[in-house]
Amino acid sequence: MVIGSGIAGLSFALKAARTRRVLIITKKEQAESNTNYAQGGIASVISPDDSFGLHIKDTLDCGAGLCHTDAVEQIVKNGPALIDELIDLGVRFSREHGRLDLGREGGHVRKRIVHAKDLTGKEIERALLHQISVNKNIRVFEHHSAIDLITEHNITKSKRIANRHCYGAYVYDEKSKKILTVISGVTVLCTGGIGQVYLHTTNPVIATGDGIAMAYRSGCLIGNMEFVQFHPTSLYEAAGDKYSPQSFLISEALRGAGAILKTRSGREFMQKYDKRKSLAPRDIVARAIDNEMKKSGDKYVYLDATGIALKKLKSEFPNIYEKCYSVGINISREFIPVVPAAHYGCGGIVSDLNGKTSIKNLFVLGEAAMTGVHGANRLASNSLLEALVYADKAGMICSNPSIKFRKPNQLKIPDWDSSGTENAEEWVLISQNRTEIKQIMFNYVGIVRSNLRLNRALRRIQLIMNETEVFYKKTKVNRELLELRNMAQISYLIIRSALMRKESRGLHYSTDYPDKNRKYLHDTIISNKTV
Repeated sequence: MVIGSGIAGLSFALKAARTRRVLIITKKEQAESNTNYAQGGIASVISPDDSFGLHIKDTLDCGAGLCHTDAVEQIVKNGPALIDELIDLGVRFSREHGRLDLGREGGHVRKRIVHAKDLTGKEIERALLHQISVNKNIRVFEHHSAIDLITEHNITKSKRIANRHCYGAYVYDEKSKKILTVISGVTVLCTGGIGQVYLHTTNPVIATGDGIAMAYRSGCLIGNMEFVQFHPTSLYEAAGDKYSPQSFLISEALRGAGAILKTRSGREFMQKYDKRKSLAPRDIVARAIDNEMKKSGDKYVYLDATGIALKKLKSEFPNIYEKCYSVGINISREFIPVVPAAHYGCGGIVSDLNGKTSIKNLFVLGEAAMTGVHGANRLASNSLLEALVYADKAGMICSNPSIKFRKPNQLKIPDWDSSGTENAEEWVLISQNRTEIKQIMFNYVGIVRSNLRLNRALRRIQLIMNETEVFYKKTKVNRELLELRNMAQISYLIIRSALMRKESRGLHYSTDYPDKNRKYLHDTIISNKTV
């Protein structure tokens, strides 16, 4: 069973389906995922003037000392072959004079971003979903939400974490309102990101961290949750100060093509923060914008793309050009108002080099995983690459017919017990708590943090967690309630991890621990020992 339908889940499913039957569970339509909104592309060593060594160095430098070198080497060295594989599957990457058109983004010293104009994720999803649709070994259940994983603690009520197995999951069918008990030899979490716990995010509304929350409740090791990457440039619209479930991303590739960040008065400012200026890594750029906004009191800064030829803007960035034009901005003549927004979680469920978690028969792939590739800050366009490589590694293991996965055998897995629950009438409790979580996280656990802010956030989130759990236990399951429960859990894990890190590093910047005090050179690992 694969939970999630982004690039990681779909790639894995195609490979596992060579010898296994695969069921894909997805919350909404099968094409709705963070992958579908990925504009930039996939970083890979393609150009003759590039090398594995350079890509590895760029990744390690961006990761601020916390990348796992073996994981970085694995994704970089396996990248080119998997790009070829996507092309064979029908992905139509942008080309120039017959060769792949390579872009450059922040933190990269070479052009190595393979892309499909500025809609790379959508094009990859299109090709993979077509292959899924014609594969007789794969079924897709849309509008199904996983509730919790099934392990020994569901079957025997054992609280022992060691040697725990995953046997599947309880799944809510949103259309029939029924709860399914899905038993599987292998369960693969590909549930994507956590962006919806923040007020401003580029992530779709489904990105509520479900897989990480479920894994934590089942006893999995969770790592580096404090490292939340804010994309420096999401479009600030006239209603941007109001609640919006998803901000429009202005791809970093636009800065790679020559766009320059400026204050509202039209002054360049990135040279004050980094010698790479507007092409510095995302953590540096996001903090710089945040600082400029706080100094001026402005709600946004500008991205100036007027120096890029109109023909290039329309041909290479048609999606961005058309979106801005639809809200009255001609980016060939006018500056783009931008603001940082939560974009990517570098932490997640701890996995090994093959995507295995600390629970047997449970794999994790994509943004929900903490593989060690990204360290304290993800290098641009390494995320789709990581998803491809780890899906390939896990797919090879799970499609091997000689490998047998433990099944519950004589253990009886209980069906979901809904006794004592009722339909809730107070839906305002869900919507209010969801809004409070997003505001608390954005205001107190955002780009710049402090112990005072974090402790204040922790107290409020714990209160919401407790309220939500009480409500959950007496209410019939629905997707909104499941998401709220997971959002509260994810927020708690981010805050806990942030309080554990007594320094500023990468995406975690604390005013209590300035950069000069760096000394916490290891991952922050949290485990739930109460289940």
